[in-house]
Amino acid sequence: MTGSRAALRLWAIVPAAGRGERFTADQPKQYAPLLGAPMLEWTLRRLLAEARIEAIVVVVAPQDERWPPLAQRLGSTRLLTAEGGADRQTSVLNGLKRLASLAQPQDWVLVHDAARPCLTAPELGNLIDALVPGTSGAMLGAPLVDTLKREEDGMSAATVERQGLWRALTPQAFAYAALMEGLEDAARAGATVTDEAQAMERRGVRAQLVAGSAFNIKITQAADLLAAARILQSMGATAMRIGQGFDVHAFGAGNFVTLGGVRILHSNGVVAHSDGDVVIHALCDALLGALARGDIGQHFPDTDPRFRGADSRVFLRDVAGMVRSAGLQLVNADITVIAEAPRITAHRAAIAANLAADLGVDVQRINIKATTTERLGFIGRAEGLAAQAVVLLDELRA
Repeated sequence: MTGSRAALRLWAIVPAAGRGERFTADQPKQYAPLLGAPMLEWTLRRLLAEARIEAIVVVVAPQDERWPPLAQRLGSTRLLTAEGGADRQTSVLNGLKRLASLAQPQDWVLVHDAARPCLTAPELGNLIDALVPGTSGAMLGAPLVDTLKREEDGMSAATVERQGLWRALTPQAFAYAALMEGLEDAARAGATVTDEAQAMERRGVRAQLVAGSAFNIKITQAADLLAAARILQSMGATAMRIGQGFDVHAFGAGNFVTLGGVRILHSNGVVAHSDGDVVIHALCDALLGALARGDIGQHFPDTDPRFRGADSRVFLRDVAGMVRSAGLQLVNADITVIAEAPRITAHRAAIAANLAADLGVDVQRINIKATTTERLGFIGRAEGLAAQAVVLLDELRA
């Protein structure tokens, strides 16, 4: 932040510990599949794309086994975790307590529903821009446009004046200390509040209404997922994308090589900054090429000590997240290992399984094959090995 707000920081809390009682599924609503990824992943990627947010506290249920692998796939150091409570307001309180050692009293805290995966960048930006000195808080909302009816015994009994009525959306933002006091006061009084603005209204604090997008829908019923899928598709690419990648490494000291995350015994190792997995490196380059996002060296440079000896499957999971965030999915990947040795016939299934797991696709979408250079060139002289990959991406489907 700049100017008079330079000293104030911005944090976010996403309560994701509920089960969504109105949502008929065999898993918590926030993990319902949406275009090839859990709904919660879409929600968090929307917030992670806003650089002004210092960190995001994701409040999850105790022993939530789905959250750790999702957090690992997102791979952001800006994600923090807190344990959820019996209701939303308790979960948000727990999220605020997680920030106790990080946030200052006047820092802003955004609270966003896990079930709102279609938050747009412009409306989030407008909300943050509204947090100026003298503002007690701000929230996204939408004026009601439909005629409202009061029901009695299943019948329309009266028309309700809609002038001045808004639908409450999220995120909603208030100062850290004020929001903590508002929620704690509601808890002491035994008052149930359905959003943060209601807790603050009890204390006479009013939030600035910021017009939100009609796309910022809340997933309540399973049928809402189809609408969300269409919205997300409209935000992303709709055309097929093709990418190709190539990687090569020289043999060096060692007694194994890693291909597609599978360690294969060999008379040599490879010379590399990371684990030298030519299969994954070529595949990452192909995916990045299809996304028009540069190459693997730009995202995971060999000059960065963090990637020394790194497991290349981490790279692949990160790139897979970029694919999903672009509204795309892998149709298929065709990968060729080029080497005189080692032979990979016995390892093809394991390599394909690893790649499919990291990409979140069926293993039938991955093809692994091998060839030699008929003893020609440096590969033919067994001085190294290479791999090439071709991928086809298409828009995500519901």
